[in-house]
Amino acid sequence: MNGMECAARGSGKRCGGAATRLCTRCEAVAYCSLSHQIAHWSRHKHECDRLQQQMKSVEVLNDFPFTFSREATFQVCVKHEGRCSFLSNRGLHKVGMWLHECGCGATSASFDCLGLNNGWDLPSVLCPCGPNSLVLEQLHSWRDYYKWRSIPLDSPVALLLHWPLTIYHAARLVGITALNPEINEKLYIHYLGPEKELLQLLVFGELLALFPGFHVHIELVGPAIPPQRDGEKIQISKYACCNEDECECKIAIKNTYPETESGSAVTLQLWRGFYHDRYRDIVKDSFPHLIIAPNGGIAAYSSWLPCIELIEKIGVPAVFTDYCEEACHLAASCIKTVSDRPPKLPVQLNPFRQPIAVEDSVLLLPCYSNCFLFGM
Repeated sequence: MNGMECAARGSGKRCGGAATRLCTRCEAVAYCSLSHQIAHWSRHKHECDRLQQQMKSVEVLNDFPFTFSREATFQVCVKHEGRCSFLSNRGLHKVGMWLHECGCGATSASFDCLGLNNGWDLPSVLCPCGPNSLVLEQLHSWRDYYKWRSIPLDSPVALLLHWPLTIYHAARLVGITALNPEINEKLYIHYLGPEKELLQLLVFGELLALFPGFHVHIELVGPAIPPQRDGEKIQISKYACCNEDECECKIAIKNTYPETESGSAVTLQLWRGFYHDRYRDIVKDSFPHLIIAPNGGIAAYSSWLPCIELIEKIGVPAVFTDYCEEACHLAASCIKTVSDRPPKLPVQLNPFRQPIAVEDSVLLLPCYSNCFLFGM
């Protein structure tokens, strides 16, 4: 547990050392001392039983089909492995889109240069870098996706593809399919609070394969959008490329061209600011079929309240994800105070969560990007 944060930190008393003292009931939080554990009990007792239940699902949380799963889950959680070493072992540390998958990469200045010029930096056999057969059956897991795209289970591309696959999964959960007459080949998605994914935008090219024949319009709305990029429209009509010059994915040299042979296209538009402040401008051309807020942290930021009120008012399906079940539980509770009803889509595990654990989590629960989701 080296590096764990004391659960009572910030409650008034200074921590006296490493947080090595577990709550013996839930085993999800740790303390630096008995006195801090006692002092924190008045708060922790309201969550202890719930965390105890969540800890029972640790094996399910860590259940991925990849050959590197133990290395990326258990080894990271016990600090025998880190994101830097995981990426270094694959020649991906501080490289292209992968630069922002460890603490070495992302800075606020990075957002001035959005991720449109990078490929996979992997051989073609490990990449979904070209068109494939259409999605004939719904994809339920990473195993389904890798089989459909003919990618071996030692490929790390899922570390970046969890962004578009989570969109795909959320759309299916709220009933968005090609059979919806109101969509009419144009799918409008409002995507709230993007951060790291702004530096990995080419992975959204995979939506060309996931929504064949559709023009997918994604409005990326959030304070992390650089001021000089506000209002910018980006066309993505190709897949991210591998590192082989002769691969079919290199046929299209430019990042943008009208559309793929399947008729699919992805348009990203950037909006700086909070959703409730920019909504009127956005819906002039784009009333959403789906609103999605990846890793939202709803309970942590008061700025979400007017946004939730807006979503409740317009009545569009909205899906929220977060790093762990507890964060989704707290978020759903916050939303219930606004909507006065439980989530239409109950808190559930996302099968397309990122398959490498978050380092230095406050809880001993394994945390993953886009790990759990729920919807209103």
